[in-house]
Amino acid sequence: MKELLELLEKDHRLTVEQLAAMLDRPVGEIAAALKDLEAKKVILKYHTFINWEKAGVDTVTALIDVRITPQREVGFDAIAERICRFPEVRSLYLMSGAYDLAVIVEGKNMKEVARFVATKLATMEGVVSTTTHFILKQYKEAGVILEDREEDRRLAVTP
Repeated sequence: MKELLELLEKDHRLTVEQLAAMLDRPVGEIAAALKDLEAKKVILKYHTFINWEKAGVDTVTALIDVRITPQREVGFDAIAERICRFPEVRSLYLMSGAYDLAVIVEGKNMKEVARFVATKLATMEGVVSTTTHFILKQYKEAGVILEDREEDRRLAVTP
């Protein structure tokens, strides 16, 4: 099961037949396993990772640290669930340390992200403070190096 998930995580385009061959299992078994994993919400979505900058699409990404006051009986979950619903929010994490939540937000420009923080996020009941960090350049995402310029620096061996 773990091997199947690892293969799909690396390349979701693999067919059931390819997965079966790679895992030395019957095609029907792999198809049933995938259906079961999807039903149990272990596999939530099949995703294509795109380098939007190379595609010519300009967006701004920001990491926002949010301090909140936990609510009685639901803790951080109620506020986090409300924040999740905003379309600008790409990811949301409960954190340890100085801030409670880390929110990854995307917008067309810095002004749009700032407007989201000022009018939607910072004004929510229970939000104590926010700190916005704009991402200037991505080097690696989801385990993928975006521009691998590492060249072979070994000296050539000649006879």
